[in-house]
Amino acid sequence: MAEPLVTIESLDNEGRGVARVEGKAVFVEGALPGETVAIETLKRKPSYEIARTRQVLRASPSRAEPACPHFGVCGGCSLQHAEPALQVAAKQRVLEDALARIGRLKPGRLLPPVHGPAWGYRYRARLSVRHVPKKGGVLVGFHERRSSFVADMRECRVLPRKISDLLPQLRELVGALSIRDRVPQIELAVGERAIDGGSPGEPVHALVFRILEPLSAADGEHLRAFADRHGVDVWLQTAGPATAAPFHPPQSRLAYALPESGVVVPFGPTEFTQVNHEVNRVLVRRALALLAPGPGERIGDFFCGLGNFTLPIARRGAAVTGVEGSEALVRRARENAAANGLTERTTFAVADLFAVTHDSLAPLLPLHAALIDPPREGAVELVKALPQRDDEQALSRIVYVSCNPATLARDAAVLVHERGYTLEAVGVVNMFPHTAHVESIALFAQA
Repeated sequence: MAEPLVTIESLDNEGRGVARVEGKAVFVEGALPGETVAIETLKRKPSYEIARTRQVLRASPSRAEPACPHFGVCGGCSLQHAEPALQVAAKQRVLEDALARIGRLKPGRLLPPVHGPAWGYRYRARLSVRHVPKKGGVLVGFHERRSSFVADMRECRVLPRKISDLLPQLRELVGALSIRDRVPQIELAVGERAIDGGSPGEPVHALVFRILEPLSAADGEHLRAFADRHGVDVWLQTAGPATAAPFHPPQSRLAYALPESGVVVPFGPTEFTQVNHEVNRVLVRRALALLAPGPGERIGDFFCGLGNFTLPIARRGAAVTGVEGSEALVRRARENAAANGLTERTTFAVADLFAVTHDSLAPLLPLHAALIDPPREGAVELVKALPQRDDEQALSRIVYVSCNPATLARDAAVLVHERGYTLEAVGVVNMFPHTAHVESIALFAQA
C-alpha cells in the first residue's frame, strides 16, 4: 500500500507538522510547514492522528541537516531539522495563537525575540543512566523519543562540548562502579567557581551522581580519579535534591554572573537556574528594561527563586520583596543578597503563591510594579489577587516571564479582562533551541 501524502500547514506546540485530511488533524513528526511528505501513522484517533515522516517529497527552504547523529532517536531535541529562524517563528506563532485562542488577546506590540547560542547551550541537564548488558553495558543520555529507554548516545551537540566529549568516558566510569545498577541519573550543572570578593572565577562543570547505595572504597577512588583527570567536580545525591553534596573536590562551589548588574548568584547544582546562561543574561536585561525599576520604588518579585531578578532589580536602587514557596530557597536568596551587598534593599518572604488571596497579599502592598516568573503551572491565583487597575494600590506595570504559553494566556486573560490591565507587549525567549519549548516575556500596564 502506498504511503499517504499530506501537505503541512504549520507546526504545533510540540514541534510536529500539522496537516488536515478530511477535516482531521494529522500531527507529523519531522515535517515542516509547506512540505509535502509521505507519512506513517503511529496513532489513529477519531479526531486526530499522530504520524512520522517517511519521505519528504517537497522540502521547505527552511529545512536543515540535523547536526546530531542521534537526532530522531534521542528525545532531547525535536527541531534540529528546521533552520533557527523557522524555529523562532514557530514559537512566536504558538505564543500568539495561545493568547488569541485562550486569552482572547492581541498584544499592543511584539518584542524582538531573545536569541542566544544554538549549540552547547545546555548548562543544566539530567542524564538518565541504565546498565543494559544487551546493548554493551552502561548507557548515559536522554530518553529515546516516545520511550522510557535511554538513548545510546556518544555525543550531544546541545550540551557543552566538554560534557559531550565525556559521554563515552562516563559510560565506562559507571560501568566500573560496584553499584552500576544503582546509579539512575547524572545531573549536570555548569557555572563559575565563586571566589572571594563576590566575583566569578573559572568555569566549573559539576556532575551530580544519584546513588541508591553507598559507594565502596574502590568506587570513591574511581570517581576521584575521573574528576581529576577530566577537570570536573563530582557531587553525590543520596535522596532528594537537597541531599546533593560535593564529593571531590570537597569544597566545590558554583555561581553565575550577571555582569551588567554587577551581580553574582551562587547556586547548588540541583537548585533551579536557567538552562541557557547567555540567554538568561539577555532575559534579565529585557525584564529590567520593561519593568524600569528606579530608586525609591517598591517592587515585588514573585517566584523569586535564588534572586535571578531580585538582585538586579535591587541593584537599580529599588526596594524589592522576593516571594517564594520554599523556605530553603528563600534562605538561599537572602544569602545571595548578602553576598552582593544588597541586604538593605531586599526583603524575602515564604508564601504559597498557588493559594494566595487578596488578604494574604495585602501585607506586601503597595507596590509600584511586579515581576512574576512562575513554573509551568502559571500564577492564576496570584494575578487574581493583584489590585485592579482602578484601585489606588494598582501596579503601574507587571512583567510576566513564562515557560508555558497556555498558562500565560490564561493568566493574561485574568489580568486584562478581570483586573483591567493592558497587554502592552509580548515576545518569545529562545531558551531551548532545537526544541519546541516556548519561553516568553510579557508586559502589562495600566490602560
